[in-house]
Amino acid sequence: MLRFEVSVEDLLRSRFALSPAMDLCLLLRSLAGQDQPLPRAWAARLLPAFELLRRDTDLNAVLALYTPAGGADFVAPPPRGLNQTWADDLAAIRATPLEAARHEFATTATGPSARDPRVRAVLDSPDAVSRIAEAMDQAWHELLAPDWPQLRAICERDVVHRVGVIGEHGWAATIESLHPSIAWRAGGIELGFFPQAGTVRLAGDGLLLIPSVFVGNVAAHLEDPWPRTLVYPARGTAALWGEQETVPQPDALTALVGRARARLLVALDAPASTSHLARSLAMAPGAVGDHLAILRGAGLLVRARSGRSVLYRRTPLGEALVAGSG
Repeated sequence: MLRFEVSVEDLLRSRFALSPAMDLCLLLRSLAGQDQPLPRAWAARLLPAFELLRRDTDLNAVLALYTPAGGADFVAPPPRGLNQTWADDLAAIRATPLEAARHEFATTATGPSARDPRVRAVLDSPDAVSRIAEAMDQAWHELLAPDWPQLRAICERDVVHRVGVIGEHGWAATIESLHPSIAWRAGGIELGFFPQAGTVRLAGDGLLLIPSVFVGNVAAHLEDPWPRTLVYPARGTAALWGEQETVPQPDALTALVGRARARLLVALDAPASTSHLARSLAMAPGAVGDHLAILRGAGLLVRARSGRSVLYRRTPLGEALVAGSG
């Protein structure tokens, strides 16, 4: 069991962030068979492009840097916050000093794939960092960029939900809501499933919390250069993957309000803005706004301003309709 010792100061300094580079690494690991498999439809769509990248770019050198326990840190730099972009991550990767990268090669690129002549030629080259960065950039644009607005919206909605839980129920309830295997006990966070045992003291630095659509369980960063971090499955991932057993099927609701409005009403299990809903459901923002106005006029939704955003949530009547349609 792994335990994080958490003080009040740690809670005050804990924060959420998004990590495009980490999600790219998780996706690449899954496509390479090094991590949990992707849903069949996503794998079938992405694997042909992934295999072409392995053949035509230096992507195999990137894959050689992954280990069962993690991999090289410089290919997934720590994110600074919720506005992190792939451009931010790529700039950090490209800025890695060659000697620092080679130090990581020595500790991570130790498997059979690292002995492939093509891979070795990249890792031993004086421009190894730029070649790895270029391969990752190509992989980003070919494999992840087209879906990133939708995936990012799911993660952003997750954060909105967690912040709401903090405000209503406190940090202990929020932490335990991240995953069934996480418990808050005696002022600390316990991960019962974690392969590494021990106690981690945050020492007033807080905890970084990152939602991801590609992580199946909970992952943790315990060593520099990352802050102490928990990566957890974002809410809404099941609907993204098409796991119908976990997604309400609003047949009666569809008949009552129409398919598009039913999708929006079901999707609002946590407050969300028009733009978040549009991205996560792959709908036009204007159409989403029109449907939300109609649902609000019918008394099924209310809206409230949160910072610069206007968030919609279901009313008790909207909750009852969704519950009755499941």
